[in-house]
Amino acid sequence: MIFSTLEHILTHISFSMVSIVITLHLITLLVNEIVGLSNSFEKGMIINFFCLTGLLVTRWIYSKHFPLSDLYESLIFLSWSFYIIHMIFYFKKQKNNLSSITAPSAIFTQGFATSGLLTEMHQSAILVPALQSQWLMMHVSMMVLGYAALLCGSLLSIALLIITFQKDIKRIFLKRKHLLNKSFFFGEIQYMNEKGNILQSASALSVRNYYRSQLIEQLDHWSYRVISLGFIFLTIGILSGAVWANEAWGSYWNWDPKETWAFITWTIFAKYLHIRTNTNLQSSNSAIVAFIGFLLIWICYFGVNLLGIGLHSYGSFTLTLN
Repeated sequence: MIFSTLEHILTHISFSMVSIVITLHLITLLVNEIVGLSNSFEKGMIINFFCLTGLLVTRWIYSKHFPLSDLYESLIFLSWSFYIIHMIFYFKKQKNNLSSITAPSAIFTQGFATSGLLTEMHQSAILVPALQSQWLMMHVSMMVLGYAALLCGSLLSIALLIITFQKDIKRIFLKRKHLLNKSFFFGEIQYMNEKGNILQSASALSVRNYYRSQLIEQLDHWSYRVISLGFIFLTIGILSGAVWANEAWGSYWNWDPKETWAFITWTIFAKYLHIRTNTNLQSSNSAIVAFIGFLLIWICYFGVNLLGIGLHSYGSFTLTLN
């Protein structure tokens, strides 16, 4: 009874903090000059992390099994994983760029899990026989940690794509403008081209292009490392799941919908790593593959739960609208 009440309290505190953090995040995005709000936002993220940690531990003690048996628990664990990655960027002093990209993932995942739409799953239940195994913690935790890392790394790649395409579109627009005016203002255009050269100019445009290039390099650097970590987690999760499947169902691989989509996702990110290690290809090529992988992860994670089919349909749900 005590643990159930504590879990209920932590859930409400967590959702309230999410509402406050979302407000602070929107304000800091609009007004970068307010340093105090940015610090308050990060403190709110840390408080949310400890609330989720307490919620997971309380549910673990109360239910007497690792809290990864249904969609609600996996969403809480996924959000908790997002917070870990976010705080790594924060303590690495990357809070101005990278943490602002990863923060919404943690906030909205937690908000959805604790909003009341999954009310029927908030109450812990006895595990079905197939889940009463020591492999539950190993397999599901590795998969969810892999999902979290791959999603965050893919978001960084998507941000890289947006910045790169924005830069290319601007360059094309300027080229067309120069070509249009070249016959009339050749001398002026030549002067502008010289002024736009980063090595010969200290203009605001040159400085902005320099920092944009630095940001693209930073995004590429961290997306590659986070996705590599997530790929390792995903590989361990798939292998441990195969061993568990052999114990539970007598076969290492059954081409279940979840297994199939997990294999497709693994293949896509293996392709990403292959492209990323090829120095002849641009970073935007691997970022496009990461974007495809981002979509596949959500299909793999939510697809079976929404349809409620296959051997992995334990976490299927229906939304509760009051």
